[in-house]
Formats: sequence, structure tokens, C-alpha cells
Amino acid sequence: MQTAQEPFPRALLADPVALTAALCDIPSVSSDERAIADAIEATLRAHAPHLELVRDGDAIVARTALGRPQRVVIAGHIDTVPINDNLPTRLEEGVLHGRGTVDMKGGCAVLLSLAVELVEPAYDVTWVFYDHEEVSSDLNGLGRLARTRPELLEADFAILGEPSNGTVEGGCNGTLRVELRTTGRRAHSARAWKGVNAIHALEPALAALAGYAPATVTVDGLDYREGLNAVGITGGVAGNVIPDAAVMEVNYRFAPDKSAAEAEWLMRELFETESVQVVVTDAAAGARPGLDAPLAQHFLTAVGGAPAPKYGWTDVARFSELGIPAVNYGPGDPSLAHADDERVDVQQIVDCARGLRAWLAAG
Repeated sequence: MQTAQEPFPRALLADPVALTAALCDIPSVSSDERAIADAIEATLRAHAPHLELVRDGDAIVARTALGRPQRVVIAGHIDTVPINDNLPTRLEEGVLHGRGTVDMKGGCAVLLSLAVELVEPAYDVTWVFYDHEEVSSDLNGLGRLARTRPELLEADFAILGEPSNGTVEGGCNGTLRVELRTTGRRAHSARAWKGVNAIHALEPALAALAGYAPATVTVDGLDYREGLNAVGITGGVAGNVIPDAAVMEVNYRFAPDKSAAEAEWLMRELFETESVQVVVTDAAAGARPGLDAPLAQHFLTAVGGAPAPKYGWTDVARFSELGIPAVNYGPGDPSLAHADDERVDVQQIVDCARGLRAWLAAG
């Protein structure tokens, strides 16, 4: 594919902090990734002749072919949530502010910088820059590659550059969304006894949620905290009408010791009654930590620090489904992802680049 975007200069590629700012300053809200994908592709074509390039939509896959006995995939998504008066970026006292600095262009800058720099890494490396992570799962660029070009993702170990405060986070929780639907009978609110209030029928479900104590489940040595919350509720016809339908949306974040089917069964056990129908609207299994894999152990040793669990769902689960152990490792505080005051300590960007470089150079 021909691109109109100029490649980033080599001097910029050598500075992952400045490169983060440059990537962030190319707006790339989900479904508008073309410009940043063009810039990444042009940069790799200009400065990384040692890599084989494949462009799939707005995803770029760049691979070494050194004949190493082991291959690793290192991936990051190039899209962001919508901008809210938080671009262009600004650097203040060692902190880079702006949309995407945390989620996850700091990680992508580390990947792009090292993809150009490391001509002969100790492992064969597949660098993946993909689109549509922040939207519906069926649009996800990594998922698309897994479905249509799985050979491009074959590896012995994978690293996802999701923000993790510069520490290794193993696996991830799964996520399940269900709708709790109730029905009733309309009536004038002055004669409420003539109707059946569908909103009131949600009361037992609300009581169950209010009394829920989040479980902490230990999986392969890491403690995953679960969560169960109502995230939306709809119902009502008019100010003088008893409602005949109501829907409450519930999100269950479950530890990776459970499958999505097991999580669904638990929700049905908790909520489903004669008056409450449980309808699954979205489900994604979690991923076990994968830290027992030899490559994961080598990686942990190289970057240092104690591993932690990833509470949110990330695309490590897609690698897990492919049988590839995977971890999260990237700059940025996950609690600042999507925030209007999104910002990253630039030292984390430098440290993540240094850690990955050391591991890939030495093996």
C-alpha cells in the first residue's frame, strides 16, 4: 500500500519520549487510524530494511527472519478513545500530558523505536501495531489478524505494551456483560395497583449487587480481584405511567480461573428468576498469567520487579486463546487510561525501552 505520510526521522526514533509525543500528536481515534498507520509503515520501510512488512487494513506487522529457535510477538494498539481538548501533548516537569500518552502510544513508541534499532535481536521478533482496540471486539485489529492471518502471530511468547506502570502484569481478568430484563403491565400511576411495575421487579437484583463482596482469586501465584457492578439501567414510559419493561446492565470482571461459560452460569445463578431474564451481550475470557513459560521467566529476570495481576481485560487473552503465553508490559498508570488528564511519567517510557532492549539484545 502506498502512503502519503513522511517517515519519522532517525533522531526522533532514538528518543522514545519525543516519539511518544509525535505519535500522540497524530490523532487516531478508533476508526481514524489511517494517518498514524501510514506514518508507522513509512518509518519502518525507510529505516528498518531488516524487517518483513505486512499491512492489513490499518494494522502493520513487521517481522525479523533470522532463523532464531524462538520467536516473540510484541504488540501495541495505535488507536485511542476520543480526544477531549487534550491534544497537542505538553511536557511539564518530566510528565507528558495528552490523549494516548498512557493508552497506549508510550508503549507503541517503545516498540517502534526498538523495531528500528534492533537489527539482530536474540530472538526472532514480530512487531505488531494494530487498530480498533478501543471499540467493539469484532473490529479489533489483533483479533482480525488472529482470524485471517494467524501465521503472522505464531510465537513462543508475547508481550502486549498495555500500560502497567512499567512492571510486568500477568494475564488478565475476563469480562462479561449481561442485561437483566424485567416485564410488567402498564397502568396509570394514579391506579398503580392495576399495573405491574417492571422497575420495581429489579429490586432483588439491586439487593444482590449491593450485598456482593468482590472475590480475590489466586491464579498461578497472582491475586486477581473480581468485580460485579451495575453499569446502566433503563425503563419508564412517562411520569404518570407504571412501566412495563426495564433493563439493567451488569458487568462482571472475573478471574482467569473461570471460563466465560462458567462466568455466565454464575450470573444466571445469582440473578435469573421467574421475573428476571438474563441475556448475555458481551463475553471475553481472561488469560492465565503465563509466567511459568521459560521465556517469561527470562523476561522477568531482565526487566526486574515483582509481577502483578492485570485487573482489566486486555488483548493478552487473544494470545492465550492461540496457546501463546503473554504478559502486559508498558509505561503509564492504567488508572489514567481514558482520563481527560491522561499523562505519563517519561521515566517509565525510558525504563520500559531499556528493559525490553536488554532482554531482546541478550536473550
